[in-house]
Amino acid sequence: MTAPTEQLDWWRQGEEHLGTALGRLTDEELAGPSLLPGWTRAHVLAHLVRTADATADLLTGARTGVRTPVPGSDEARDAEAATAALPPGELRAAVLAATQRLAAAVRELPDQAWSAQVSTRPGHDLPAADLPWLRAREVWVHSVDLDAGIGFADVPDDVLAAVVDDVFRRWDARDVVPDVALFAGDREWGTGALAVAGTLPAVTAWITGRGDGADLQADGPLPSLAPWA
Repeated sequence: MTAPTEQLDWWRQGEEHLGTALGRLTDEELAGPSLLPGWTRAHVLAHLVRTADATADLLTGARTGVRTPVPGSDEARDAEAATAALPPGELRAAVLAATQRLAAAVRELPDQAWSAQVSTRPGHDLPAADLPWLRAREVWVHSVDLDAGIGFADVPDDVLAAVVDDVFRRWDARDVVPDVALFAGDREWGTGALAVAGTLPAVTAWITGRGDGADLQADGPLPSLAPWA
């Protein structure tokens, strides 16, 4: 297995996009609410620091063959809370440092190591080649959550389509796919009875819980959607 070139490109672009979003926020605004209920912008950034560090650890394990234990949920939550409480300058530095550690782990990974199995949580193994997409999805979606004047319309169409693909895969794995046929341009997801159509940014916002679907067209009332992440 070789390096996942397309996903790595999405990840690099996403990290730059995150930097743009962060650069638009003042220090005072970091303590303000994000678009995620109950989360401040600082909490979103702290979560991105933790996931960058976790991804870097997994890639290092793929390279060295030594697995880093996956932190428990309580440990991860405490680490996020501590990072979110940092002074604004230190929080910004933590975001940059975590991104740089992750970039270094990607650079150091030889091609053959992309096929190594890593564990993102107990009992859930996947090839290292899947990690760039998981991180890319995080940075693109959470850049929107920072509410810094950046929305899904600023995300490349191929990334948005991949996010929608990902959501439907996750729903399918849990047998909670809504009874819809979802259309965005020439793209289609689902085979349900209710036809729902809209722009790709509007569709992505709705199915990820970042929009109420008011800007979509449908044959009837929109259903409630199961969480996807």
